[in-house]
Amino acid sequence: MKIEANILVGLAVFFAVVSLGYWFWSYEPAGTAMLAGTVLFGLLPGAYYFWWAKRMKPRTEDRPDATLKEGAGVVGSFPGSSIWPFVLGMGLFLVVLSLVFGTWLLVVGGVITLYATIGVTAESRRGGTV
Repeated sequence: MKIEANILVGLAVFFAVVSLGYWFWSYEPAGTAMLAGTVLFGLLPGAYYFWWAKRMKPRTEDRPDATLKEGAGVVGSFPGSSIWPFVLGMGLFLVVLSLVFGTWLLVVGGVITLYATIGVTAESRRGGTV
């Protein structure tokens, strides 16, 4: 987790420098705000990974003295394919579109988002398809 945290925090620092440079050269608020959002996209998960790296025992990838033989075998478990993340994304997309087209779309998007959230939760607790 430490490698991933370093990469994400490094990206956040890079975009923070770019954002400051952009602001002082252009004084344009929209682009600066978008670059500041990019800083958060790197900083939030990077800080979360650092938090977990302090609480977990080091993985094989994180140890400098690890051998190739220690890293062999099953890497980890990966979730099966599911339609629920797509449905959740479409529901949230409709919620955002309601800012443009009206509150009637907020109701539709909210129902789809709620339905998809229940589906994701039920599927993750059962370990299979719903």
